Amino acid sequence: MRQGQEKPGAEGEIKRGLPLVRERDAAALEAEAASLREIDARPRLLARWRGYWSLTGPGWVQSALTLGAGSAGSTLLAASLFGYELLWVNPLAMFLGVVMFGAIGHQTLITRARPYDVFWKKLHPALALLWGFSVLVASIVWQFPQYALGTAVARDILAVAGLKVGRGIIVAVFLAGSTAVCWSYGRGSRRGVRTFERALKYLLYFMILAFGFVVVKTGIDGRALLRGLFGFHIPKTAEGVSLVLGQLGAAVGVNMTFLYPYTLLARGWGRDHLRLKNFDLGVSMFAPFILATSLVTIACANTLHAQGMRVQNAVDAAHALAPAVGVTAGRVVFSLGVLSMCFTTMVIEMLLAGFVLSEMFRFELHGPVYKAATMVANIGVLGAFTAMPFWVPVAASSFNLLMMPVAYVGYFILQNRRSYLGEDVNRGAKGAVWNALLVAAILVVAAGAAAKIASLF
Repeated sequence: MRQGQEKPGAEGEIKRGLPLVRERDAAALEAEAASLREIDARPRLLARWRGYWSLTGPGWVQSALTLGAGSAGSTLLAASLFGYELLWVNPLAMFLGVVMFGAIGHQTLITRARPYDVFWKKLHPALALLWGFSVLVASIVWQFPQYALGTAVARDILAVAGLKVGRGIIVAVFLAGSTAVCWSYGRGSRRGVRTFERALKYLLYFMILAFGFVVVKTGIDGRALLRGLFGFHIPKTAEGVSLVLGQLGAAVGVNMTFLYPYTLLARGWGRDHLRLKNFDLGVSMFAPFILATSLVTIACANTLHAQGMRVQNAVDAAHALAPAVGVTAGRVVFSLGVLSMCFTTMVIEMLLAGFVLSEMFRFELHGPVYKAATMVANIGVLGAFTAMPFWVPVAASSFNLLMMPVAYVGYFILQNRRSYLGEDVNRGAKGAVWNALLVAAILVVAAGAAAKIASLF
């Protein structure tokens, strides 16, 4: 048995940790834990934040997953219909998501237990199977729109330069690039995991800069911005209400509830990383999502909404932006930002497929079996060439949306189970506040899921 890999033990024991890092970099992890204790002891907040910044990582992976074709489409539609008015929706949705992920991270770092095994042994095997299956379905089905949109956007960018490139060539480039980045995560070392996270971070930087450049070209209406962020406007139409509830319920997907704790375990994080985890969620998950979606909203509100144009497709949006902000900003820079959204999500969907199949079929995250498992998500390359039958995304969305509040409730139960968390269970005034916020997150996600499912049918 490899060093650092927990012994399976008796039937009732829970598998803990991942052998990705501890088997090769145990000394580096001990040094990191010692450094964190020194950082935590610093009296000045900014000094602590500077120390934490270089150690961030898992939050960037979540940002890369949630910022994809789906969030691009919903944000474009909301901006074209309501301008600045719904700017408040994504921050609130992601705040509630971060609250729940704070609880998920707390459980993971305290116990270092693998969540799939926890759901199986502490909640119910059927729940674990349904959760794992829904995540696997999501990793395949939601790869289709990433390849469809990514290929369309790439061809449109190349068309600006007068180049006509076939879909097959573009898909091959996406497939090779996403595979290289994804497999860097499974090399069994701390360096591979960190390299993967940094690659996603820099792609997210580029995405935000691209959208920011377009906003600079279109300008910002300061009063409308403040009203949009703090006015909490509720549309009066059924479509508008459904859009708000859908955004509130879908900012965080069921696949993220599975992925996040495994990215923590892959980094070898434990109890010493609790404060770092909170900082990482704030600056690496919450902030990039809000920046990217808000910048897209502002750019499209200034142009599409002002012209009364209803747009949900990113290519159409880029064409509509071009007359107002120029071909470079509209059809190239904006589209490159969308392309980054698609590419990062392609990578993470592959990682998800590898994680969930490894847990369901009990193999570790390295070697040819793991690599083959990640490639299962790439059935979605077909999205670049043909549209899925209508019932497939409808059925998948309905199943995933139903599982989302179920997964949240599962984590809520575990957060309050003394037999699982011991002395670290929720209690006192702090526990009451946490539970109230977690219940609010569950209710919002359930309402969003109901609204979204109703709109699908």
